[in-house]
Amino acid sequence: MTVRVERTFEFDVSPERVWKFIADPEKRARSISVVTDFELKENDGREAFWYVDLPIPLLDASAKVRTEDVERDPPRYVKFVGRSKIMRVSGEHEIRPTENGSRLINTFIVDGRLPGVERFFERNLDKELDNLETALRADFGVEA
Repeated sequence: MTVRVERTFEFDVSPERVWKFIADPEKRARSISVVTDFELKENDGREAFWYVDLPIPLLDASAKVRTEDVERDPPRYVKFVGRSKIMRVSGEHEIRPTENGSRLINTFIVDGRLPGVERFFERNLDKELDNLETALRADFGVEA
């Protein structure tokens, strides 16, 4: 089973300001509660490792997820893919200008490779997107 969640956020800031946050792999990773550590590869900044702690019975250590931005169209779109032994995750962030600022359309897909991974994300992925929105608003200096 694959878990898919799509959420849209509206901000009273420019698309370029949203891009500044969403194009940063570390800022995206740090907003997710189960990411306990983050390591940016020393190349062009598109590849990183997320260390993920999921509260599932068959996982007793952090999972290392290699992530990579596979598509970028500044300041409009970024797509990343993460792979590990326990899951495959992809995220897409599309930024559209609005009359008063920006709209950010987020799509996440998680495909678990270990029992319990998909169930965890099925219950918690929406909350993780709330965390992303909160981190964005904090970065912009506005409350959620």
